[in-house]
Amino acid sequence: MAGRFEISRPAVSRHLRVLRESGLVRDELVGRERLYEIDPAELTHLAAWLAQFVQPRGWEHRFDALETEVHRTRRERRATGTPDEKKENTA
Repeated sequence: MAGRFEISRPAVSRHLRVLRESGLVRDELVGRERLYEIDPAELTHLAAWLAQFVQPRGWEHRFDALETEVHRTRRERRATGTPDEKKENTA
């Protein structure tokens, strides 16, 4: 397995140990070989946890609301003729 990666065998072993200790893979010692198997149940938990970072989580909606508020505030300033708006119009 280590031959498939551009890292040393000890590095592959360390990575596999971390995966095993985290429960993402199971291992079985068969003779001198250690066979690894992915634990699909744990991957499901991992995927669910990662999804919270991938999905927008409402940020797009919040940016749209912010944009709407900025436009509304600008319209109100133009209507009332605040000093800030007069400076922007003359610049």
